[in-house]
Amino acid sequence: MDMDRQQIRLSDRILSALELALEQEDVKISELLTRALEQAMTRNTGGGEFVERRDYPPEIEQAMNRLYELRDKEKAI
Repeated sequence: MDMDRQQIRLSDRILSALELALEQEDVKISELLTRALEQAMTRNTGGGEFVERRDYPPEIEQAMNRLYELRDKEKAI
């Protein structure tokens, strides 16, 4: 397997897809990808009572904010 390919995380790919879904203003797909992103970032990090305490990287925070804005825009229509 190519070394560059090994260093790409699943969460990076999901974030790219999320950003595209947000550009296309697809709320349903954006919500699904957000859940997938959260799972990809937190899997294998603790037991059943594990609580995520890390902050998300800025690019993920931006995507989440865009999703919230898109939801608000959709509700206003």
